[in-house]
Amino acid sequence: MLSKRFKPWHLVPFAVRYARLRLTRRPVLVHFEVTMRCNARCDFCDYWKTDAAARETELKSFADAARHFRPMMITFTGGEPLLRADLEQIVAEVNRAAPLTWMSVITHGAMLSVARAESLWDAGMAQFCISLDFLDERHDEARGIPGLAAKILRTVPLLTARGMTVRFNTVIKRENLDDILPIVRKAAAVGAGVNLSVYTDFKNGNAAHLLTAEYHARVETLVAELLAYKRKNRGVISNSDWYIAQLPAYLRNEMHEPCRSGETTIHIDPVGMVRRCPDFPADTHWSEYKGYAPIACNACYYACRGEAQAPLTISRFRDLAGSTAPAHGVAETAPAPVA
Repeated sequence: MLSKRFKPWHLVPFAVRYARLRLTRRPVLVHFEVTMRCNARCDFCDYWKTDAAARETELKSFADAARHFRPMMITFTGGEPLLRADLEQIVAEVNRAAPLTWMSVITHGAMLSVARAESLWDAGMAQFCISLDFLDERHDEARGIPGLAAKILRTVPLLTARGMTVRFNTVIKRENLDDILPIVRKAAAVGAGVNLSVYTDFKNGNAAHLLTAEYHARVETLVAELLAYKRKNRGVISNSDWYIAQLPAYLRNEMHEPCRSGETTIHIDPVGMVRRCPDFPADTHWSEYKGYAPIACNACYYACRGEAQAPLTISRFRDLAGSTAPAHGVAETAPAPVA
């Protein structure tokens, strides 16, 4: 799905920059972790345990880092980035420092009002990525925020109706295998998109949601359904066909290519230190970044790992050209997936 901030012709300069960055082994995507504080209570993540006093050491600006790396994409993440009252100022400064960059924010959505979204969009944001693993109260329970799912589902149609680009970030885990296609259809119905990833216990060791061997057959069925959906509805699911097709191989521990996190993408934490991936420790200040060598790691299947290995095929361009216009209820009336 192409952000509504950009036009189809923007794909040309994006493609040129992508090629240059890959050839020079510079990050295509830079994550600015503007805070590690969070007001959710997810059981798979410990960011919510970050002391509130950490705000005193958080960088006031990431513009110099943006100007230095000049990536194709920048994501503002955390923690919960909307806890930063100055996020609009940070975004605007980055936008001026690195123009024509696809900027997105990852949020749990509880603090995302229409007014806040509009102010961030005006500052230069190109996409809102909202975590959503269930369409009902189970999501509230998983995130520790009462009423969260209903709040997200009220807000997103208001944003897309105003021309803003939204996608759901949905983690596939054992509890929601039968909920993935309904989430995709809901996204299509409200003019949004979906980005899928697979649950990992890498953050804090919680193995309760892992897709162990007894779930693999159901995952293979889901993969076939997702690919069939993508063939008929380009633009809703932002993952590449290759990424989705490789999910069973990852779960069977059959992926052996080195992970290139730290080369194609990096994370810069709230005090300016670089780490190769969100689940690795920081190593050095961003100004001293010299790159990371590929690493033998199969602990996760985030997009920064899987999509970096995905071949560049015509289907990727079809995904970008696909429409996320509201489906007027049609997508939600499709048959439910088979368990």
